[in-house]
Amino acid sequence: MRLRTLIPAILPAIILALIPSLAPANQAAPRLGSVIFIHPDGAGASAWGAARLLAVGPDGDLEWDQLPHIALYRGHMNDSLAGTSNGGATVHANGVKVASSAFGNSKGGLDKCDLLDASGKPASIALQAIREGLPVGLVNSGIAPEPGTAAFVATVARRDQYDDIARQLIDSNADVLLSGGEKYFLPKGVPGIHGPGARGDSLDLIQLAKDKGYTVVRTRDELLALPADANKVLGLFAWGSTFNDETEEDLKAEGKPMFVPDAPTLGEMTDVAIRVLASKNKRFLLVVEEEGTDNFGNQNNASGMLQSAIRADAAIGVARKFLAANPETLILTTADSDAGGMEVFASSRMPDVAPDRSESGGAIDGVDGAGSAPFTAKPDQAGQVLKFFVTWAQREDSMGGMLVRGDGLNAERIQGSMDSTRIAPLIRLTLFGEDRPIKK
Repeated sequence: MRLRTLIPAILPAIILALIPSLAPANQAAPRLGSVIFIHPDGAGASAWGAARLLAVGPDGDLEWDQLPHIALYRGHMNDSLAGTSNGGATVHANGVKVASSAFGNSKGGLDKCDLLDASGKPASIALQAIREGLPVGLVNSGIAPEPGTAAFVATVARRDQYDDIARQLIDSNADVLLSGGEKYFLPKGVPGIHGPGARGDSLDLIQLAKDKGYTVVRTRDELLALPADANKVLGLFAWGSTFNDETEEDLKAEGKPMFVPDAPTLGEMTDVAIRVLASKNKRFLLVVEEEGTDNFGNQNNASGMLQSAIRADAAIGVARKFLAANPETLILTTADSDAGGMEVFASSRMPDVAPDRSESGGAIDGVDGAGSAPFTAKPDQAGQVLKFFVTWAQREDSMGGMLVRGDGLNAERIQGSMDSTRIAPLIRLTLFGEDRPIKK
């Protein structure tokens, strides 16, 4: 071929090679999807191990066990090696280290959000999603102002500013808000379904929610009978939390149940929340917290903590079922602390009742608390039925052995040792196709 014939034939390829911006894109557009972030607060690896024994036996698999991607969780704060519920949630929501007293901001004492993205607006992944018109849901078995979910949309100077937090939850316009804590939505003395209001102002947040288009439900039956066309939902299923976080001994003495009888389980709330969010035919963000694992752990109530972990596992099962039908979904779960530092105590010769203390001085629980019979695990693969007790290191949150687990879209990024600041970027990547770093 003559040179003057060859040059026109290869010239376009030469130009494209020299000017990459004119070349066809080699990378496909990022895959976007929904995110279900489940936070069983205070549940370290030992809590999950004990829950496995109780629910399915030593050779069985929890829903949690079937999440294939796993990493060690590192969750220190700016000023503490152990995490806090409010500080940890703020890190999960924004992706930066904050003080242990922070709630939606960088440090305690601030009454405004100083965690901003490049646009100068709050960098919380939930608020970013709401601004882009994506459905957002917050589900908590504790009170609505519990920071594990509320810190995704609220900012306060102190975590006990429950009235302010409740107002910000409604103002956020999140599509689904399901929890306990009815008392923070009604003025003091105003009767509710579960008890009188406790707000220090005259605001009726339930009426405000109705004015903003929320369907309000207050019991399990009302939640499960929710109309199919419900667009926004506020559920308040108890006066306080949907559980009674006291010791086994105190609950028995007071004649209280461990869980509020007519309140929905975490799995039921998660199922309805997914249904409402998915009906909008958009990718969505759902943040789910089982608070009982933390509160019962801090009370050294082994039965309460294990039953709460099993309830959290059921919520993970609901999410896995949705993922099976909707592969463009990320399931992500972790805890930011280990409540009470629980461990399983078991041997080939188990006493009939829990000893008063371990040899190192730690409290020991049986199925009904101190001095009670051991827990009975489900049979192992050989059919053996074995028993165990639970021991406690303390009543506070500790560093513990927390894990990050996940499945679905982008879950392969969960590996090795994963700092708490990597939760938000992974969620942003899935929702938006990119991370949106904090404004420096």
